[in-house]
Amino acid sequence: MATGIALHHLDQMHWRSGWVEGSKEELLADLAPILASDKWIIDGNYGSTMEPRIERADTIVYLDFPITLCLWRAIKRVWQYRGRSRPDMANGCPERFNLEFFLYIAMWNHKARPRTEKRIAASDSKVIRLKNPRQLKYWLTRLENTHART
Repeated sequence: MATGIALHHLDQMHWRSGWVEGSKEELLADLAPILASDKWIIDGNYGSTMEPRIERADTIVYLDFPITLCLWRAIKRVWQYRGRSRPDMANGCPERFNLEFFLYIAMWNHKARPRTEKRIAASDSKVIRLKNPRQLKYWLTRLENTHART
């Protein structure tokens, strides 16, 4: 791990076995002790949890990758983990094709992106916007090198 800071996946907190969706209140309750701690990394883009996360975050890492790449990676993920739960998902939620999710990705720039951009712009957090996997790899390498020296 590049930072040594605990990583929390929103998908693991939100979903229950059998693809049963937890409530917004349950997710916020699960997040509360994490957000109350001093150091955390939270992976995911659940709009209902953005406000409290942004409020407590000192840094937001925004993977602003091209939609075509995101769609390709989602397809690849379905194939790679088909019939079994991926490591960042709750147990008992085998990977599957979900048209609604693919449409969400495809429409990101028109629907979710403007809301996300507005929330981030209003925050006092440092925003690190990475536009492609090469930038992410470079940033993580620098982070690991910095962490190794401390």
